[in-house]
Amino acid sequence: MTSLSARTLVLALALTFGALVSAVEAANTLDQLLQETQSLRARESQENAAREQEFRANRDKQASLLAEAEAKRAAAEARSQKLSAQYDANEKEITEVQTTLSNRSGNLGELFGVTRQVAGDTAVALSQSMISAEFPDREDFLRQLADAKELPSITELERLWFEMQREMTESGRVARLKTQIVAADGKTADAEVVRVGSFTAMSDGRYMTFLPTQKRLSVLPRQLTGEKGTAAVELQNATNGYVRSAVDPSRGVLLALYVERPTVIERIERGEAIGYVILAVGLAGALAFAYQVIYLLRARLSIQRQLAHLNQPTADNPLGRVLRAFKGDAAHIEEDAEVAELRISEAVLREVPKLERFQSFLRLAVAAGPLLGLVGTVIGMIITFQSITESGSSDPKLMATGIGQAMIATVLGLGIAIPLLFANAGLVALSRQIVAILEEQSTGLLAESIEARKPKGVKHSAAA
Repeated sequence: MTSLSARTLVLALALTFGALVSAVEAANTLDQLLQETQSLRARESQENAAREQEFRANRDKQASLLAEAEAKRAAAEARSQKLSAQYDANEKEITEVQTTLSNRSGNLGELFGVTRQVAGDTAVALSQSMISAEFPDREDFLRQLADAKELPSITELERLWFEMQREMTESGRVARLKTQIVAADGKTADAEVVRVGSFTAMSDGRYMTFLPTQKRLSVLPRQLTGEKGTAAVELQNATNGYVRSAVDPSRGVLLALYVERPTVIERIERGEAIGYVILAVGLAGALAFAYQVIYLLRARLSIQRQLAHLNQPTADNPLGRVLRAFKGDAAHIEEDAEVAELRISEAVLREVPKLERFQSFLRLAVAAGPLLGLVGTVIGMIITFQSITESGSSDPKLMATGIGQAMIATVLGLGIAIPLLFANAGLVALSRQIVAILEEQSTGLLAESIEARKPKGVKHSAAA
């Protein structure tokens, strides 16, 4: 307040001095200067009076404001003391209420903890169960109960028990329901589903899996074939009685792994070029074996028919051709038995190449199969080492391609070698039987012919 008055006084003096200087400069005579000075003093007196009045008004106003502020501060301090007292009273009351609650709840606190734990565990288990596709709202209830901060009510405890009991009951029941499923193309459609407990579900003969995020059943992208696929169709078409069905005890895990198994064609494709070479060799060997075994069987049957009519040889079988060749030269046969035997052997040897046809090729295929498989194994290992080098780690998933190619090539090589080995052995045995029959019959025919050309006296003498 004092500082403000001093500043105001200095300002007034400065203004008075400035006005005085201006009046002196404007006055031309001393009388005029005196009049200007008197007039200036009069104005200054009026101005000072106005200023003093203003200062007094401001001083009174400041005093009023100060009094008002002090009153507000006093009221705030009183309210603060009142709230502090109320807070202390509330704290004391809360402590007393908590003590009373703890005494009255007894074992209910432990029950609450067990209920929350059971509800959380059950919610996790039911979230993976395909029964949730039929009852999708139970998981939300269990999770709310597990996250609750207050004691559960009797109704909530009863529903918890009911949901657990319903899961057990539905796990042992075969149910037919209509629901929305996710097709293989990702679109949602209405379908009739047959559910075997919580283990397997199928629709239109297609096996399904459960999507926990969508709480819906989804068609597996790849389906089981053969007997298991037929069992799914029979189960869905059944109305009563007992039918066979595939049940996955792992609730879809084994089924998902099983359908991911590659087929025979896919395994062969993983063998790449060397696998096709091995199959080509095996196919050629199989065709050669099939052609030759049919030829030998027909030759064996025709030889059996020819054995019943040795006196009427025909050209549709090896034995008939040998007999006809011998009988054609019977009139000119030399007396030398060795030459005759050579003629017979020539006729037999003429039939041997046809009887032993493709045996050399089969032996070659038997030897080449494992060698080609070894080549595929080496290529697969090279791919494996290359994947390790490129990735800098020995991740089994990265090495699976190369190792799979190596093993498939080995299996294909052995797969064609072993059957062709037995096939070649069968052809050798069958051809040897036919050659033995030819040699036996031709030798007997030669002996009969030589014996018939001997003189009777020599024959009787030899007999005597």
